[in-house]
Amino acid sequence: MARFVKKFGGTSVGSIERIQHVAQLIDKTYRDGHQLVVVLSAMSGETDRLTKMASEVSSDPDDRELDVLLSSGERVTIALMAMMLKSLGVNARSFTGRQVGIVTDGAHTKARVSRVDTKRVLAALNDGVVPIVAGFQGINEASDVTTLGRGGSDLTAVVLAAALKADTCFIYTDVDGVYTADPNMVPSARRLEKISYEEMLELASLGAKVLQTRSVELAAKHQVPVEVRSSFQDGPGTRVVKEDTDMEHVLVSGITGDRHQAKVTVVGVPDQPGIAAKIFVAIAEAAVNVDMIIQNVSQDSLTDISFTVPRGDLKSAIRLVEVLAKEVGARTVEVNEAIAKVSLVGVGMRSHSGVAARMFATLSRDGINIMMISTSEIKISCVVEEKYMELAVRGLHQEFELEKPLAG
Repeated sequence: MARFVKKFGGTSVGSIERIQHVAQLIDKTYRDGHQLVVVLSAMSGETDRLTKMASEVSSDPDDRELDVLLSSGERVTIALMAMMLKSLGVNARSFTGRQVGIVTDGAHTKARVSRVDTKRVLAALNDGVVPIVAGFQGINEASDVTTLGRGGSDLTAVVLAAALKADTCFIYTDVDGVYTADPNMVPSARRLEKISYEEMLELASLGAKVLQTRSVELAAKHQVPVEVRSSFQDGPGTRVVKEDTDMEHVLVSGITGDRHQAKVTVVGVPDQPGIAAKIFVAIAEAAVNVDMIIQNVSQDSLTDISFTVPRGDLKSAIRLVEVLAKEVGARTVEVNEAIAKVSLVGVGMRSHSGVAARMFATLSRDGINIMMISTSEIKISCVVEEKYMELAVRGLHQEFELEKPLAG
């Protein structure tokens, strides 16, 4: 008997018909005699609907109340699924994040999991019950409801899989795995049979929507086997596993394009020790995620500092940076939302040279100007004008021959 955690995303439970389909998948695993914990997202579009309602009653909704509101979406799906499964003869029971013991810090809307008390879930499993768990949510030490950020149901699933020592954590979604690029952007993109935790972490952080970044971090830390599968078709998906020697032979595993970025430039910053630290420490303390940073060469003892943030964090970033700019004596703050980030990812970059040169040459050939560059051992990212993002991704996919199946 194996123990599995299976998470189903919003599109998988987006209607009563789809909930019924997922219930049949769960029923099959249950009848096969395996222990099973199911994690569900809210119905597709529900979180956006609730967020819109919040914005209609307040221009700046309180984060604590927003968490109370947003956590309601998953409660609907777990209750409906438990009812559906019971009608099929499956001993199922719904649980909220609080009830399965997911305790977080106090950062509302983007909380981090501190610990998990698995007593109640283990008791249910030992009694032959299938726990149906609300993803995306937990409680803080004050017993207030918290949510785990966009894609937080992935994190719920991996957290439970790690705590319960599950054999595999399956993430069911509307695609059948991880592709070399977004198939909607590159029709010739190929599904990967396996990918390393490190590569998946980079792809997730760079805009690939298959898995939430923090869920991959946790899976890697605890060596949780993860497999991404489709809810709508049978067959294997993509396994996210520890890096092996075969992966090093692949130069580039995937390409991402992320248009949900904005560039902030603090113009005319005094070129003095400690100024950049003052700016970025304050931004970090406000829980605003900064990605790429560039500081220009000093002229007349002044410099410009540019950095990128997710567009969802832009308002908070601007409010903070405008105050900081005045404090440090900078001239002004400029914002550019019409940008996108294009990235190559592959563990093979560690042992192969010339990848960056080929990337820059391809973008140049297509007339695409590079605004910012960031690199790591297994990643190269370029900020370009948003209107050129798809052209860039398609050109790079062709340049690195990612549509071709692996030899052997």
